[in-house]
Amino acid sequence: MAYQKLGRNSSARKALFRDMVTDLFLYERIQTTEAKAKELRSIAEKLITLSKRGDLHARRQVAAYVRRESLDGGQDAIQKLFSELATRYAERPGGYTRILKLGPRRGDAAPMVYLELVDRA
Repeated sequence: MAYQKLGRNSSARKALFRDMVTDLFLYERIQTTEAKAKELRSIAEKLITLSKRGDLHARRQVAAYVRRESLDGGQDAIQKLFSELATRYAERPGGYTRILKLGPRRGDAAPMVYLELVDRA
């Protein structure tokens, strides 16, 4: 499988994607560079597909990747993924995310995008 290194070693890249996918599930929309969004999209799609399965093994696989952060002291990202997002995308066979282009970043002209979950409120 080909992937982009994004100028990081493997542990830094994994930590970056763990944080970003957790934020994506909590806030349902994040702003990032186009290269990071394209890599993150495949990770998020796989985790949502796992959550649709809903069994204990799937929950443990997701918990091994997604961080335990919560919004305003409420439910954390894993709970939201299995309760809200899994039911929202139960009938959808894939394609849970979309990338919306924003234009270049001011400092270095990197192409910026929104990565968001489809059918969000």
